[in-house]
Amino acid sequence: MKGKIHQQSISFRSNKKGDWSNQASYSKDGKLPSDYPMRIIWKKGFIRLIFVAGILWMLLILLVLLFHIWSCQSSYVFFSAICNKESKVYVILHAWGFVAQQHRCPIPVANDPDKIVIPEGRTPDKTVKNLSYIMEDEPVKNGSQSPLFGGHQSWVQRNESFKLNSSMKVHCGFMRNGGAEMEPMDTKHVRKCKFVIASGIFDGYDVPHQPSNISDRSKKLFCFLMVVDEASLAFIEQNSTVREDNNGGRWVGIWRVILLKHPPFDEPRRNGKVPKILTHRLFPQAQYSIWIDGKMELIVDPLLILERYLWRGKNTFAIAQHKHHRSIYEEADANKRRKRYARPLIDLHMRIYRYEGMEPWSVKKGVVSDVPEGAVIIREHTAINNLFSCLWFNEVNLFTPRDQLSFGYVVYRLQGAFKFFMFPNCEYNSLFVLHPHTREHSSKVEWVKSLSEFRGNGSSMKESRGGLGLWTPYPGDLNSVALPPVVRSSKAG
Repeated sequence: MKGKIHQQSISFRSNKKGDWSNQASYSKDGKLPSDYPMRIIWKKGFIRLIFVAGILWMLLILLVLLFHIWSCQSSYVFFSAICNKESKVYVILHAWGFVAQQHRCPIPVANDPDKIVIPEGRTPDKTVKNLSYIMEDEPVKNGSQSPLFGGHQSWVQRNESFKLNSSMKVHCGFMRNGGAEMEPMDTKHVRKCKFVIASGIFDGYDVPHQPSNISDRSKKLFCFLMVVDEASLAFIEQNSTVREDNNGGRWVGIWRVILLKHPPFDEPRRNGKVPKILTHRLFPQAQYSIWIDGKMELIVDPLLILERYLWRGKNTFAIAQHKHHRSIYEEADANKRRKRYARPLIDLHMRIYRYEGMEPWSVKKGVVSDVPEGAVIIREHTAINNLFSCLWFNEVNLFTPRDQLSFGYVVYRLQGAFKFFMFPNCEYNSLFVLHPHTREHSSKVEWVKSLSEFRGNGSSMKESRGGLGLWTPYPGDLNSVALPPVVRSSKAG
């Protein structure tokens, strides 16, 4: 009797708990199978095994991530070289603040410039195959206005220029009688230049700095071209040794000095964008070019630079990531804080971009950043790259001269057709030695806080030949545009 009661009690507890698997384990006579303990052990052991395996797998992932972070920050060349700073993992880790930005890091360049194999031919043009340029300024045909270097581009023409076709004709500076003319001897010299190192000095803010670590092969292969205006040439002649060759060409060390007569803009910084962005227009025979700002001293052989940033990854355009900012709205805020241009005009520039759909940067965009460090630009002069340079310059011509604000916008408008390699900022800082300007640039327009300051006597601060898009009625309601909020993530801006 006690046995039956005991069995009923066990059965009742089983039903109450709903443990049908345990109830099913009993045989007809109410006894547990002989292998029941082993089944329980195997069942619990398997669950523990899965649990332990999951923990080990997560620890392994964590270990790999930690190694990835360490290798990217390592000062050892071997570990730094195997770090993929362009990977999505690295981008996300940096965006979340797990990876600190280094000022300098080793560049994984090849060892010997003499062993670099230069690719044969040109990268084929797939999207844009025939690119030509508007050379006559349309309002000038009617005799209503004087010619402008960038032309009187209308809002409609601007919008049409972003619509890609196999054959395109766009504004790209160098309007007839618009300024920025080269002397005949310089025009003849640059015709032979297929590989170009270009730099520029305007309004006497710098003197040429001689590059170092340049191989004999690169000295023969590259043309080192320093573009200057007349004020800078006079300053250089007073402060550097300028020699003349038999053809009248001017040289400062390895640099051939290229004089641009009749500067096209009132603002020296805007004049500097001509050789920087329109390198393919100044030097049309060039297949490859490396731009460096005038205050820089190049310390890496240019052949190693082309191999690292273009040929190794089959890229045609490379530019560095900005050290602090990824969103153009962050960069615009920093420009206002540093007084790089009139605050209300920077705001107007950004409202136009926001109205036209430019979103703040996020990982979902699929690009490393919307903001480059534009002091070094490495490119092959393909049709799509030349088109991008034209469109980029047109934005600088129409709006503020801060080209970092326009780069990401043009990328956005071309909707993925323009491919580029944005390399880590720490590598960018390892390409050169930065020298201070001979004097600080300053103009009244940089201190303007309100549009009302441009009225009356302040009208003289308006540029007469650049930035005209900021004073031309925009075909849209900008009053309703709210700029995205900006989180100031660094002291530098």
